[in-house]
Amino acid sequence: MGETHSVTNQPPPLADYDLFSTDPALPGAVVAEGADWAAGGLAAFGRELGTAGSFALGDLANRNSPILHAFDRYGHRIDEVEFHPAWHRLMTLAVGQGLHSAPWAEPKPGAHVARAAGVYMMCQVEAGAQCPVTMTYGAVPALKRQPQIAAEWLPRVYSRTYDQRFRPGAEKSGALIGMGMTEKQGGSDLRANSTRAEPVGARGSGEPYRLTGHKWFLSAPMCDAFLVLAQAAAGPSCFFLPRWTPDGERNAIHIQRLKDKLGNRSNASSEVEFDGALGWLIGDEGRGIPTIIEMANYTRLDCALGSSGLMRQAVAQAAHHAAHRTAFQRKLIDQPLMQNVIADMAIEAEAAMRLSLRLARAYDRPDDPSEAGFARIVTPAAKYWICKRGPMLAGEAMEVLGGNGYVEESPMPRLYREMPVNSIWEGSGNIMCLDVLRAAGRSPDSLDAVITELNVARGVDPRFDRFCLKLTDDLAGGPPHEGDARRIVERLVLALQAALLLKHATVTVADAFCASRLDRDSGGAFGTMPRGIDAGRIARAAAPL
Repeated sequence: MGETHSVTNQPPPLADYDLFSTDPALPGAVVAEGADWAAGGLAAFGRELGTAGSFALGDLANRNSPILHAFDRYGHRIDEVEFHPAWHRLMTLAVGQGLHSAPWAEPKPGAHVARAAGVYMMCQVEAGAQCPVTMTYGAVPALKRQPQIAAEWLPRVYSRTYDQRFRPGAEKSGALIGMGMTEKQGGSDLRANSTRAEPVGARGSGEPYRLTGHKWFLSAPMCDAFLVLAQAAAGPSCFFLPRWTPDGERNAIHIQRLKDKLGNRSNASSEVEFDGALGWLIGDEGRGIPTIIEMANYTRLDCALGSSGLMRQAVAQAAHHAAHRTAFQRKLIDQPLMQNVIADMAIEAEAAMRLSLRLARAYDRPDDPSEAGFARIVTPAAKYWICKRGPMLAGEAMEVLGGNGYVEESPMPRLYREMPVNSIWEGSGNIMCLDVLRAAGRSPDSLDAVITELNVARGVDPRFDRFCLKLTDDLAGGPPHEGDARRIVERLVLALQAALLLKHATVTVADAFCASRLDRDSGGAFGTMPRGIDAGRIARAAAPL
C-alpha cells in the first residue's frame, strides 16, 4: 500500500528569532525617538521573547485560565486567584525587564521609549501580562502624591523581582498595583459611581477611610494594592487599597467572580465587593477623577503599544506563511495581490508602532510644555485609531493563513481575540474622540504642538501637504461638532503617522502610506493600494525569517 500521509508545502513554525532586530522598523524607531542606548538590552529581550519556549508560555497561559478560590475548604474567605505556572514565568520576564516601572526607578532620557519598545515586543508573545504591568506603570505618579505611601510602596514597585506570593506588602520583595474605576451603573461616567468612603477618623489626604460598594471590573485582582474611586463627602476621590491591612489581615476586598472574556484569557478580570475595605486617600477629596485619569493616560499609551505589538505579530505570522507557502506554482509572497495585502498590513503596523513610540517620547519630557501638549491630544487620538484598526488587520492576517489560521493550534485566533480589549480598556472609541475635542478646545497650545509636529514634514510629499492643509482648515473653523469627532481624529492620526513615516521610514513605505491613506478615502479592505507601490519589497521585509 502507498503512503497516505505526507506533509508538504507547510511553513515551519515561526519561532527562535529576535523580535527586535528582525522587525524592519523597530530598531530605527527606538533610535529616532531618543533611546539608542537601550538597543542592546532590547535586542537581548527580543531574542529571549522570540524563543519557541516563550511563545509556548503564552499559549499555555491562555489555555489554562485563572481559577478563583473565594473560600478555603473550611469556609474561610480567602479571595485568591490561582494562575498557571506559565503566567508567572511570563510575569517574571516582564518585571525582570522593568516594563512595570523602569522609567520611574531609573529615569534617563528615552526611558519611556525604551520601555515602550519592550511592551510592544512583550505583547507579541502574550498580551494578557500587559494588564498588571501597565497598571503598575501608570500608578506611580499617583502614588507620589502621597509621600507616606510612596515611601513605603515605591521601593517594592521599583524592584525587578516578580514576587507571586499572596502576602502583606511588607513581606514581599516586589509589588504590583492595580486599579478599579468601572461600576455596573456608570461605565465611563465615573461620577455615577456609588461606592462610598467614610473616614476612620480625620478627613484628608493620607488619612484612612472605609470603602463600601462594588467594582464591575477589577482586573488582575492578585495585585498587591489598587487605586480605586469612591464617593467621599466632597465627591469622587481616589483611594489606595492594599490587599492586606497593616495589622496583617486580609482586606475586605471580596472577589465575587472572574469574568468569562472573549480574549485576554491568561489574565484574571473580576467583580469585587468592598465590605468596609480599608483604604487611604490619595490627593484631596473630590479630586479623585483627575488623580486617577493621570494613571489612565499612561495606560492609554500602553493600549496603543499593545495593539501595535499585536499588529506586528499578526503581520509577521502572515508574511512568514506567505514566504514559505506555494500556490499556483509560486510562493504566495511573490504573487502581486498577496503582496498588496501583506504590504498594506505591514505599513499599518509600522505606522502604529512609530506613532506609539513618538508618543512615549512625549512622556519622557513632561516638563516641556510642547511635549505635554502633544501627549494631551495624541494619547486618546492614537489609542482610538490604532486600537480601532487592530481587529481588522488581525482578521486579514488570519485569512492569509487560510484554514490553518482559523484553528486553535495557530496563534492567529488568540491574536484576533486579543485585539478588541485595547479599544474598550481605559475608555472606548467615543470617549477617546471626545477627549481629543476637549483637549483641543481647552488647550490651544496642545493643538499647536500637533500642528508643529506636522509642519516639520511638510514640503516632502505634495499628498501630505494637501492632506494637512485640509485638516488645519477643518480645525481652524472652531470646535468641531461632536458628531464629526471620529472623522477628525482619524485624519489627525493619519497625518501624524504620515509625518513620522516621511521623516524616518524608507521612501518605499512612506510613499505607500501616502498613496493609500492620504490620497484617497481610508478605511477600506487591506490589499487595495494603488499600482506603482513596491509592495513586493515591503511584504518581503515584513517576514522575520
